[in-house]
Amino acid sequence: MRFSVRDLVYIGIFGALWGVSETGLGSVLHALQVPLTGTALAAVGMAIALTGRCFVPRPGSVLFIGLVTAMLKMLSVGGTVLNPMIAIVVESVLAELVLVAGRHNRVTFAAAGAAASAWSLVHPFLTGAILAGQGFFAVYASMLRNGARMLGVEPSAIVLILGVLTILHVAAGAAAGLLAWDTGHLVQSRLPLSARSSTDR
Repeated sequence: MRFSVRDLVYIGIFGALWGVSETGLGSVLHALQVPLTGTALAAVGMAIALTGRCFVPRPGSVLFIGLVTAMLKMLSVGGTVLNPMIAIVVESVLAELVLVAGRHNRVTFAAAGAAASAWSLVHPFLTGAILAGQGFFAVYASMLRNGARMLGVEPSAIVLILGVLTILHVAAGAAAGLLAWDTGHLVQSRLPLSARSSTDR
């Protein structure tokens, strides 16, 4: 896993962009108490990181972009940073695993984004139930209440709530992956030949 100086510059740039979105957009969404904030941040982060993958089409690039983002998040002032740092790293790992297992195409990018975004559905069980000691049932009940409130149904509609939440998480991530693929290749097509990724030469 060797990166050129140019690759490292791109990794730093896209890691910083993801970090800015986490700090800026994340603060706004949390302050407004927007539903599925974690999903939105995961999708935006994946759109940025996977676009970076178009510029650095090497195994490990998305993981390193995520690590740069997590380090920047650690340096942010105020608020809880451990939970989002864990989410960022795990999302990067999941996306990287899909990218390594698949081919460099739109379908793989969509699957990578979907896998990373789906983690937002599982993440509360790790941070709330295990790290914060709330218990799995408490986290599960909170998820059902929030989902029922968002969908305007009773919390007893468990299958509907979990089904819709799963679809929303996967769809948001897949859309982010497709956006990243299109954006990355569009931008590269307008760059000088010397600035494009090695696969486009």
